[in-house]
Amino acid sequence: MTQELAPEDVPRSYTHREIMEILSGLLLALLTSMISTSVVGTALPTIVGELGGQEQLSWVASATLLTMTVSTPLWGKLSDIFGRKLMFQVALGLFVAASMVAGLSQNIGMLIAARAVQGLGTGGLSALVQVILGDIVQPRERGRYSGYVGAVFGVSTVAGPLLGGFIVDTDWLGWRWCFYVCVPIAVLASVVIQRVLRLRHVKRDVRLDVWGATTLTSGATALMLLLSLGGHEFDWSSPWAYGLAALSVVLFGLAVLAERRASEPILPPRLFRSRSFVLSSTASLLVGIALYGVLIYLPQFLQIVKGLSPAASGVMTLPMVLSLFLGSIISGRVVTRTGRWKIFPLAGMILVAAGLWLLSLLKADSGYVVLGVDIAILGAGLGMSMQMLILAAQNAAEGRDMAVSTSGVAFFRNLGGAVGVAAFGAILTNRVKAEMTAMLGAAHVRATGLALGTPEAIHHLPAAARRIVIQAFASAMSTVFLLGVPAAVLGLVAVVFLREVPLRSSRQAALQVSTGPAQSIRS
Repeated sequence: MTQELAPEDVPRSYTHREIMEILSGLLLALLTSMISTSVVGTALPTIVGELGGQEQLSWVASATLLTMTVSTPLWGKLSDIFGRKLMFQVALGLFVAASMVAGLSQNIGMLIAARAVQGLGTGGLSALVQVILGDIVQPRERGRYSGYVGAVFGVSTVAGPLLGGFIVDTDWLGWRWCFYVCVPIAVLASVVIQRVLRLRHVKRDVRLDVWGATTLTSGATALMLLLSLGGHEFDWSSPWAYGLAALSVVLFGLAVLAERRASEPILPPRLFRSRSFVLSSTASLLVGIALYGVLIYLPQFLQIVKGLSPAASGVMTLPMVLSLFLGSIISGRVVTRTGRWKIFPLAGMILVAAGLWLLSLLKADSGYVVLGVDIAILGAGLGMSMQMLILAAQNAAEGRDMAVSTSGVAFFRNLGGAVGVAAFGAILTNRVKAEMTAMLGAAHVRATGLALGTPEAIHHLPAAARRIVIQAFASAMSTVFLLGVPAAVLGLVAVVFLREVPLRSSRQAALQVSTGPAQSIRS
C-alpha cells in the first residue's frame, strides 16, 4: 500500500542555475574518484620498484576495482536510510583519507589497503552522483544533465593513464602525487556540495539488511577475486578458481534467500521482476565489458604494436574521449527535448559493435587516421549508451526504488568491466603465446631467454624477435577486439526488448513511498 507524499515532503523544483551549481560539485567528485582508479596504471612499475612486492603488483590495481564494485549496491540503500548528502560526504571523506594514506605508503601492503578503501569511496561517489541527480532533476530533464555525467565518466577513465604517465615522468613530482593530485579537487567538491546541496530526506523507521549486505558483498567479492586474479595469481583450472567460483554461487544463493526475507533489502527482489531494470542491467554489464576491455588493452596495442610512448598513446585516445563527450551531451539534450530515449542506446550499441569490429581489422601498419576514426566510432557508441541505460532504469522505477535501481545498474556495469578485463586478458595472453610459438618455429628463431617485459624492452629486442613479438600482439589484439563484438550484439538485443516509456516531465508520478512512520528532515 502506498500513499502520496505530503506537500511539505515533495522535493522542491530546482532552477537550471541551482542544478548546475550542485552538478559542479558532483562532477568534480566523480572526476577525481574515477581518475584515481586508472591513474596508477602507468605508475605501477615505478611504485613496485620503490616499495617492492612485485608478486603483489596485481593487487594494487585490483583492490580498488574489487571494493568499488562490491560496495556499489550498498550506497544506494544507505542513502535511503541516512540521507543522500550525508552518505555522499562520507564516501568523499573515505576517498580523501585513503588517497592521502596511499601517497604516504611505506610498503606495498599499506598501499593495497589504502587502495581498497579508495575503492569504497569511489563506489559511493559513482553511484550517488546518479541518485542525487535523480532527486533534483525532473525525469524529462535528466537526459540533459546525465550527458555531462557520462562525458566526465568517459573522459576521466581515459585521462587517468595519461596523467599518471606525466606525473611519473616529472622528476619534481614522483609517483606519490598520483594520489595527492586528487585530494584538492575532492576537497573543493566537498565544499561545493556542503554549500549548495539542500535535500529533504524522508527518514523512515527501517533496519539495515545486514544479512543481505553480508552475503551479497561476500558473493561479489569472491566473484571479483576470481575474475581479477584468475590467470595471474592462479590458473583458471586450479582448485583456487573452482573454490572461488563455488563460493560465489553459494553466497549469491544465500543472498537471494536473505533479500526475499528482508523488510528493506539491499537489492529488492521486486527490481528483478521489472523488465526495464533487468534489461538495463544486462545491457550495462555488456557495455562495461566493451568499455573496460578496450580502455585497458588498447594502450597495449598503441605502445607495443605501434611503438608509442605512454603519453603519446594517451593522446591517441583523444578521438574516443571527444566522441564519447559529444555522444553523451547531444543524446542527453535530444532526450530532454523529446522525452524519447530508446533510439540512442540502440544506435549506441550498433556503433560499439561496429567500433570493435573495425578495431579487430587493425594491423601493425594501420594508419593513425584509421585508428582515430575506429576508436571515435566506439566512443560515440559508449557515450550514447551508458547514461541512457541508467535513465531507462530510473524512469521505470518507483520512487522508493530509484536509489537502489540506479546503484544496481552501476553495479552491473562495474561487474561487466571486471569480466571484460579478465576475459580479454586471458584471451590476449593465450593468443600471444600461440602466435609467438607458431611464428618462432616457422622462422627457426630460438625463444631461449626471450621474455616479454615492458613495451620499451620489447622494442629493444633483436630485429627478428621484435618483429615476431609485434606481429603476435597485433594478431592477438585483433582476436580480443573481435570477441568483444558478440558482447555488444547481445547488449543490442537487450536494448531491443526494452520497453520505451517516455521520460516524465514531472516527478509527481514517481514520488510514492511505503506507508509507515516517516519524518521529513533537511540535509
